[in-house]
Parts: sequence; C-alpha cells; structure tokens
Amino acid sequence: MNHVEIQEYLLDFQKRALPELVDRELEVNGSNKIKSIIGPRRAGKTSFQFKKIGELMASGVEKERILYLNFEDPRLVDVHFKEIRDIIKVHWQLYPASTSKKCIIFFDEPQMIENWEIAVRALHDEGFEIFLTGSSSRLLSKEISTSLRGRTLSYLLLPFSFKEFLEMEHPGFDPNRLSSKEKSLLKGLLDQYLEFGGFPEIILEENPETRLRILNEYFNLVVYRDVVERYKIKNTLLIKWLVKSMTVSYSKEFSVHKQYLTLKSKGIKASKNTLYSYLSMLEDSVFVFLVPRFDYSIRKRDLSIHKVYLCDVGFARLTEISRDYGRKMENVVFLELERRKRALTDIFYWKNPQQEVVDFVVQSGGRVEQLIQVCRDVDDANVKKREVRALVKASDQLECDDLLVITGDYDSVEEHKGKGIRFIPLWMWLTVE
Repeated sequence: MNHVEIQEYLLDFQKRALPELVDRELEVNGSNKIKSIIGPRRAGKTSFQFKKIGELMASGVEKERILYLNFEDPRLVDVHFKEIRDIIKVHWQLYPASTSKKCIIFFDEPQMIENWEIAVRALHDEGFEIFLTGSSSRLLSKEISTSLRGRTLSYLLLPFSFKEFLEMEHPGFDPNRLSSKEKSLLKGLLDQYLEFGGFPEIILEENPETRLRILNEYFNLVVYRDVVERYKIKNTLLIKWLVKSMTVSYSKEFSVHKQYLTLKSKGIKASKNTLYSYLSMLEDSVFVFLVPRFDYSIRKRDLSIHKVYLCDVGFARLTEISRDYGRKMENVVFLELERRKRALTDIFYWKNPQQEVVDFVVQSGGRVEQLIQVCRDVDDANVKKREVRALVKASDQLECDDLLVITGDYDSVEEHKGKGIRFIPLWMWLTVE
C-alpha cells in the first residue's frame, strides 16, 4: 500500500464538494446492519452513496467521520483486505478529532478485493457503520459470503424509473393532474423512455446517436469488465454471442438447450454447463434477470425455462431490427415490479399445457397476490380475448382475484366470467399507482 497515494486519496474526498443530485425512490432505512446496495454499472450507485453522505452531513455528522473508499480508483486497486484498517489509521492521522467517534464507511465495488468480507465483518463487529455498493449480485444477502450472512440488509438500485426520469426531465411534473397537452407530453416522454431507457447519462444526453454510442459502451463494459475480466474468461466470442442472444430475446423464454443446439449447428463448440455458467455470470453482473415459470414445486421452478429481462430496456435498442413496444413495455413493467418488491416477494410467469401465458405472477409469503398481463393493443378483439382468457384461467388455478392488464392507453374496469379485471395505461401505472 502506497501511503502517500492513500493520503492523497483521503484528502481529495474530504476537500471535494458533493455534487447536486436527483433524489432516488430507493429508501435505505436506518439500521445497525451493513447496508448492501447493488445494481448495474452506471445506474447511479456512486451518486446514491454521495446523496446518503450529504444527508448524513445535513443531519450533523462531520464529514471527517465519513470515509468513502472506491476500489476502482487507481490508488486503491492494489489494496489488500488486511490494509483497509491501515487506511482508517491514515485517516485518523489526518483528522485526529474523528477518532473520538466511530467512522461511517462507504465501500464502492468492494468485490474487487479478494476476501473483502473479512475486513468488513471485523469493522462492523467493532461498531463501524458500513454501506456497500457494487455491480455484483453477490452483494445480495441471499448470495453473500457466510461470514456476513445475517449482518446485511440488501437493496437493488436500478437505472432511473419512469417517475425518476420525469423528475429529471421535468422537475415538479404532476402526473395526477394532467391537461390534454400535458398528457400528450407524458406519452411522448414515455416513448423516449421505452426507446433509450433510464441510465442517468443517457437521459442527460440529447443526441440520439450519442445515446446509442453510450449504451454500446455500457454493453461492452458489462461483457469485458464484469464478466470476461472478473471471471478470466478466454472464450470471449462465446460470451459475446450469448449476451447478444439474450439481448435479442428479452421479455421471452430463454432456453439454454436451444442455444446449445444453435451453436452446435454452427459448428461452435460449447457445453451446456459452460452456457449455464456464463448465464449465471451475466445474472451476477446484474445485466439480466431470469424469471422462472410458476410452480408450487421449487424444483420444477428451478428446472423450468426462464424468461429473460434486461436491467435497462435501452439495451434492446442495440440489437433490434424493428421496434417491439409490447416487449419493451413488458420489460419496463418487470423492472418496476422489482423496484416495488417487498420482503418475501417473488416474481414468476405462468404458463399452462395449452401454452397460454400470464406475464407476471406476484407471490408474497407463499400466497399469489396479483396476476399481470402486459398488452399494448387491447383494441384488437382477438388479442384482448387471448390475454383475458389466460388471466382468468390462471386466476382460477392460483386462487387470485387481483387481475391487472397494463395497456398502451386503455383505461377501464371490466368483468369477465365473473372476475373483475382492471385495465390501466402503462404511463398511469408507472406514475400514479
């Protein structure tokens, strides 16, 4: 560890003014536990930490009591987990007054350091308040190292929701009171959100071509930084092929077996185990989410073909040949359901032997709470009939009467076979519900 560089790093943070930032919907509640915040790269995790630091300072916490350690900073990349305590000692030497109270430590991308959990556990045991952020789902409590299990509260921070997007584009915009002109504006903004997604940098960029370039950079960053480099993958062509295949297949079932057969037909050697391993790595990097088919048997859920959703709908723009707003809507709805998830809530899709599908099954505490279809065009009588028929059948099988159809613009409550179904436009569900 280079003490001069560490000292420089600590001084830089203390003397740097915190940026003005947009409020996020995610709330991290006060607790003695370690707060673990994960999400895709460039989703705003570092900004979220700075916002939290600003809140602490506004509440009276001296900045000298706060350490922010970004392990992707060149001055910290070679730090050993045992040297984290030495960094704190350097901080105390710079700011002796801070030794009278326990520091609050923010770790950014700690998974870059091998055995980082050991250092974090020791500091937490000594009474330090700790925040973790990273672009690896291994920071989630269900996958975190045994040494920290039971000591963390985990939160998911995704790119901006549509509400947050509106606040950035039009501060103070009230979707509850809309004139016809404002409603038209809102729909136009939703179209923009469906096309380019919610990454903060993308929202701020006005040039569509530049937005695509930035999205492509993010795409490559996930592949090379979060997967190829982190897992030391040598077959980069295969992982790139898999990523693009998943991006093309968003909001659809994704069969590893079919991918294996496709590769085999092209003369590309790859085992199923390798494909499953790569898939797990991409899920770990929070680039994609895999949603199982609903079944009361956990084993059958795990073995089912999963549907794949992107961490941000903007990535679909990189591979699409034609715009499929129905699939984009479904992906956005999934991400919003993830944001709204409570403890013990799980999301599935439903499919019966007749191949009828319900897009989302929301289960909480072992009970199915809501069934959701996403259908842009319910004006088509055949489409509406198909969506409603599947919803009613799933309702009977799963004993759930909270039935919702999220539409392009149709707003109504209807009764079908004795069941009440709420039809609600996507813009309304995202902003008012």
